[in-house]
Amino acid sequence: MRDAHAEPLFRIPVTIFFAVLVMALPVRAGGLTLPPEARQAMARMYDGDPDAAIVIAKKLQQSQPDHPLGFVLEAEAEWWKTYCAASEIKYGMVDAWKRGKNPEDEAYLALGDKVIKLAQAQISQSESAEMHFYAGTGYALKARLFGLRGEHRAVAHAGVSARTEFLRALQLDPDMADATAGIGLYNYYVDSFSSIVKMLGFFMGIPGGNKQEGIRQMQIGIDRGVLMSIDTRFYLANSLRKYDHKYEEALTVAGPLVAQYPHNPVYLLLLGNLNAELSRNDKAAEYFRAVLNLPAIQTSCPSSSGAADAAAANCAPCFARARDIANLLLATPH
Repeated sequence: MRDAHAEPLFRIPVTIFFAVLVMALPVRAGGLTLPPEARQAMARMYDGDPDAAIVIAKKLQQSQPDHPLGFVLEAEAEWWKTYCAASEIKYGMVDAWKRGKNPEDEAYLALGDKVIKLAQAQISQSESAEMHFYAGTGYALKARLFGLRGEHRAVAHAGVSARTEFLRALQLDPDMADATAGIGLYNYYVDSFSSIVKMLGFFMGIPGGNKQEGIRQMQIGIDRGVLMSIDTRFYLANSLRKYDHKYEEALTVAGPLVAQYPHNPVYLLLLGNLNAELSRNDKAAEYFRAVLNLPAIQTSCPSSSGAADAAAANCAPCFARARDIANLLLATPH
């Protein structure tokens, strides 16, 4: 057993008409409203094209400069580019384990600060669950990067601030599934810390968590969330694998990611990795080959020979890393 702690068909024309009509309407659930442009950005981002999502997000920022949503979406897309490019294999698991500071980090952190500032400005005018949720999301976005860089104190401060905002959102709107998901992520991760870290957290005034309650809350976010459903599904599956070694359960949670977004290399690598852990080597190989067959990799990253490739300059860091990981896993006997 490896120890990880050692280191987001329609049949008749009438049906089609109503389906299109519904797609054109904003989505609202638990106090959050997303315009069609936001859902388009999310669809492109989660299906492996974060750059296209950023273009849409920036247009949303221009049309709604005082609303945090467009900046959240841009930060989300930038995060998944960062996560993918930082991924590597440790303990037999593909994940973004840890890296140092990069020059582009400051722009990402500035997006998190912008989200928080815009949300707080709205709250000062009229308090709402929605804006407390966005403020919490801004802190959570920053916590992700601090965690990747191993800045534990900064993670703790940002995580606690996010928790405070999510809890206030739920006080104002108990049915806000996205805020519930945020609390669930906090509860799960804090309860997954080692005993020593938990003791230090106690002296630092970091509220404790409860893993099982966190899983229940994350499932609510997966089932009913508007903005955080896909992210929550990924992080629950990844955590069940990484911290609890519940590979079958993680596979069940993660499966819909690839079914809905088959061009995302991060999701394909996760599904392949989980099947490999379960000794389903043929199935794992299918997912790793699917990474290599992604149109973006076939077009711009056809091999791993680096500068020798005429197309290497057009190969995005995420796709280059995914290609290399998939090749390595295919070559590794299980």
